[in-house]
Amino acid sequence: MIRIFSAIVLGLVLFLASLLTGASTLGLSSLFGAGDGGLVLLASRLPRTLALLLAGGGLAIAGTIMQMLAQNRFVEPSTAGTVESAALGMLTAALFFPGMPVIGKMLLAAIFAMAGTALFLRLVRQIPARAVLMVPLTGIMLGGVISAIASFIAYRYDLLQSLGAWTNGDFSMVLRGRYELLWISFGLGVVAYVTAARFTLAGLGEAVAISTGLNYRRAMLTGLSIVSLISASVVVTVGSIPFVGLIVPNVVSLVMGDNLRRTLPWIAYSGAVLVLACDIAGRLIIAPYEIPVGTMMGVFGSAIFLYLLLRQEAHAR
Repeated sequence: MIRIFSAIVLGLVLFLASLLTGASTLGLSSLFGAGDGGLVLLASRLPRTLALLLAGGGLAIAGTIMQMLAQNRFVEPSTAGTVESAALGMLTAALFFPGMPVIGKMLLAAIFAMAGTALFLRLVRQIPARAVLMVPLTGIMLGGVISAIASFIAYRYDLLQSLGAWTNGDFSMVLRGRYELLWISFGLGVVAYVTAARFTLAGLGEAVAISTGLNYRRAMLTGLSIVSLISASVVVTVGSIPFVGLIVPNVVSLVMGDNLRRTLPWIAYSGAVLVLACDIAGRLIIAPYEIPVGTMMGVFGSAIFLYLLLRQEAHAR
């Protein structure tokens, strides 16, 4: 009970801090007086805060499912080629279907993300004995190859600036009417919670999962679809945010164990709070300018990633 109360208080404090942090000051006089505080709050600050919560929670859930499918705790969309594939899909949409609606571009990016993730899982199965550290390294190398292909194409067609926007998460341009696609992550999070038991069984391996009566291929396809759609919706709306899906599931697992049905709400909450806190810090460090949340998470997340790798290596000795 104390844990839930503390989580609610922390979430409310960060939520209010996000609403009040920015280049312009929001006070009671500007909110209810003749100023434009009300417009800033409803058109910019509130949509930005909701987008941060939806993106953070969705990516944490996507990372958890990804780790179940790959049976490896060091895997998430940004270390498995998923995010890079989604960016390549967006680049393809910009080149061949520039007039396509945003939802259509997101679906095309999701198809590319699913293909890239499926390729990663196929490569992982070829690794002898599933060496723990080789799995994320394989994903990082695959993502590097896909990113290099996307950069070459973007350079040839003068789309490097657009590609940069999809590969580095930034919420500074989020306004009312330009973030609602992220509510897809919320819906997919609910689907993930309902089907959590299947992913737990799938995480035990194909042979064990089939012996329990689970339709393994259907569970894998469902998981791939959730991971791809969440990753694509975030990349299309605000760009890539690395390491959220890696750090949060590992930390929550250390504290609460591996019962996915029990931990998934906490994973979503922790991912949302982490991204929200990093974005607030990015707005304060060089105020009134901003450090994009993708850069903040890149620095913070890579340090935690190295710590987890070294911790795993120490336990293996």
